[in-house]
Amino acid sequence: MAKGKKAPKGKKITLKAAKNSIRITFDGRRRLDLSKMGIAVIPKCLLKLCDVEELDLSRNIIQKVPNWIQRFRNLRLLDLHSNQIEKLPESLGQLQNLLHLNVSNNKLTAKGVPMELCQLKNLRHLNFGLNDIDVLPTAIGALKELKEVGLFDNHLTTVPPGILKLPKLKKLNTKRNPILPTNEELEAEQQEAIQRFENLYLVREKNLCSLCVAECQAEKSKLNKLKNIAIPMVKKPLFFTNMLTPNSIAKEIQVKD
Repeated sequence: MAKGKKAPKGKKITLKAAKNSIRITFDGRRRLDLSKMGIAVIPKCLLKLCDVEELDLSRNIIQKVPNWIQRFRNLRLLDLHSNQIEKLPESLGQLQNLLHLNVSNNKLTAKGVPMELCQLKNLRHLNFGLNDIDVLPTAIGALKELKEVGLFDNHLTTVPPGILKLPKLKKLNTKRNPILPTNEELEAEQQEAIQRFENLYLVREKNLCSLCVAECQAEKSKLNKLKNIAIPMVKKPLFFTNMLTPNSIAKEIQVKD
């Protein structure tokens, strides 16, 4: 925590109150629901209940997740959304049974996402939405069981290729990120726009009203700009086969061919 920054005052949760917050889910699992309790610090007394399979600490004012979270070995679901968490502990990677992890709507940055998350080999649902993340660890692509990934409302300019290649991925939400299009996407968009503009009918200017003339001129300007766009492409090196030491003349001939 930065110097001079006061920790928010929150409600203190006793072991008795925590025990009273345990619910049984429809499939018979024990769920410790401490959401919307005004908790600022996760109390260590929860270690007495570390055998629960679901832990909901969402909608509080928590800033830090303690390292001892790793002792919740049976956790299948961990919900931390809508808090003030800036960094996740490396020990989170020890929760090998975890299937669902929701840390959306926090204050996470790239530095707050540990590489150890790639150890969660059974993880199926991961939600990083509504944070301040601009780069994700490429190791997340190692989570082969992932089915849904939420990355919406962050500052990502690219999505790690490993995520796009996940074998079981069914849903990827990257909305409202400044993700840059690839060369192929730029070229396809440009060709589509040019085709659309070139299909316009030609009419005499005198047959159009002033508003239509202005609109056509604007469309023509867009077309000219699109045609002048130079899409950066990666140049491939030239290879001169069947030659041990090609001289300059041979190079020129092969290049022309």
